[in-house]
Amino acid sequence: MSDRKPAGEFLDAAIELLRQVRDEEAGSIEAAGTLLADTVQNGGRLFAFGAGHSSLPAQDVVYRAGGLALMNLLTVPGVVGVDVMPATLGSALERVDGLASAVLDSSPLRAGDTLVIISLSGRNALPVEMAVHARALGVRVIGVTSVAYASETSSRHSSGTFLKDHCDIVLDSRIAVGDAELTLDTVPAPFAPASTVVTSALMQATLATAAATLADRGVEPPLLRSGNVDGGHDWNRRVLEQYADRIFYRR
Repeated sequence: MSDRKPAGEFLDAAIELLRQVRDEEAGSIEAAGTLLADTVQNGGRLFAFGAGHSSLPAQDVVYRAGGLALMNLLTVPGVVGVDVMPATLGSALERVDGLASAVLDSSPLRAGDTLVIISLSGRNALPVEMAVHARALGVRVIGVTSVAYASETSSRHSSGTFLKDHCDIVLDSRIAVGDAELTLDTVPAPFAPASTVVTSALMQATLATAAATLADRGVEPPLLRSGNVDGGHDWNRRVLEQYADRIFYRR
């Protein structure tokens, strides 16, 4: 191996991206967290969706110790995660017109809810159609995406638009097109993606803002505790029962 230290270079790149979103997305994070707090306070429900690896930050905020109990995962069969076989099928399904509308029409989402849609490129039919149809249903939409894709790639949706064009609030992950932070002369392709690190941080920053905003308003945030600390299960049982009509991952 050369004298280069790819582990350190990747961590430095990830840290720099986190600094960028901290400094440049602060207003959007505040707005997104406030929208989540408004939704909770007004009796709405929270949902998160991501396809493929973009599903990882969505799953990370559902039934999560230290997270909001009201965050539900919106699932689309075959695209949430990489457990579908073959894994390439998930990528193909993201390009299918009509799939998002069919899923939303059979989901519990309703007017007054908020849906977080995570899509790194924001160019495929599924996230674009999901945002369009959700807003038509009266659902507020937060998009978490890399805005760079809209200027450097073409849309795969019939409208020619991207996820960012159909959101109430957009959180820009600042990830470069291709999602690979490192190159080496001896490696034929760029490598070391950072989108999961940055997108997960954006999600947690947004939920932290929502929890603090609720507390500032005198509303106890519906937070879950770790089941691995004393009293955690009892705490969670109380919260889950109190908000049972707005939680769908127990059904």
